[in-house]
Amino acid sequence: MRDRGRRPRIAWGRFFLPLLLISAAPLPVNDALIQSDRLPARLSELNLFEGGKPSTALQPYTLSTPLFTDYASKWRWIYTPPGTELAWKGDGLPDFPVGSVLIKSFGYPADLRKPEANIRMLETRILMKRAGGWIALPYVWDADGKDATLKRAGHRTDISWTHADGKPRAISYAVPNANQCKGCHDAGGQLTPIGPKLRNLETGPDRPAATRPLPRWDDAKAPLDQRARAYLDGNCGHCHNRNGPADTSGLWLDWDDEHGPNLGIRKRPVAAGRGSGQNEFDILPGQPDKSILITRMQSLDPGVAMPELGRATVHEEAISMLSAWISHMPQ
Repeated sequence: MRDRGRRPRIAWGRFFLPLLLISAAPLPVNDALIQSDRLPARLSELNLFEGGKPSTALQPYTLSTPLFTDYASKWRWIYTPPGTELAWKGDGLPDFPVGSVLIKSFGYPADLRKPEANIRMLETRILMKRAGGWIALPYVWDADGKDATLKRAGHRTDISWTHADGKPRAISYAVPNANQCKGCHDAGGQLTPIGPKLRNLETGPDRPAATRPLPRWDDAKAPLDQRARAYLDGNCGHCHNRNGPADTSGLWLDWDDEHGPNLGIRKRPVAAGRGSGQNEFDILPGQPDKSILITRMQSLDPGVAMPELGRATVHEEAISMLSAWISHMPQ
């Protein structure tokens, strides 16, 4: 099954159709507020959205292999101030000019088998680049979908849907607090974007051709090793890399790292504790059931589960793919 959080096929305006009947000139994005020191209490203050509908100044983009967030659908945009542009460096992140904003909205259809119908919008997270660096702000949408409120302390809301197998599911959905945003977006002590790397852009702004494009993790036609590495890069590599928050683990799961011990193959954990599930190696070739990587991804125990944040469910389809990857490794 496809990851429902990866690339919706619907126009945002369908969520709030009555609002589209309002005929008024769009407001210019509030560049002065974006580049100020103030934290807007309401998302509408930035003029990135109007009545729940994204500004035409925003450039939508999609990722080949995105971060899994409890089967949520996601919509992504990039904003750069007038007269500026992105400068691409290799196949990684571009150089964003001051005043840039990365926007990601989260929502659920009532039925995952009908991803375009009955969408409930939950939150929009933004990264704004100011003169002193990036800041991360989470906004929770009002019930009427017209505006969203800043929730720096995080937020929880109950959400339910019909899953792809036709069975009902329900979770307590967590909007991260500002410090948790920093936990994932930390690179060498600096807050930074993690998603729109050139190699991971499926669609988006004009850019040079990628030299090592990431495949979709769920593309059965792509090599299994590449699919597994792409998934680990998008879901684990932002922490598990040489400069990330989990650098001391010695387990580096970003796309750039080569096969070997730092990828976890026959590597003993530095300090897994009970998170090891009494297994000895992060990845034991041929035996996914004895690999700590799979054990932790299958767990919902807060002291064991990986990733640590943004997950109240198990990504069953990805677990199946990663287990097949480990099973096919030479022993």
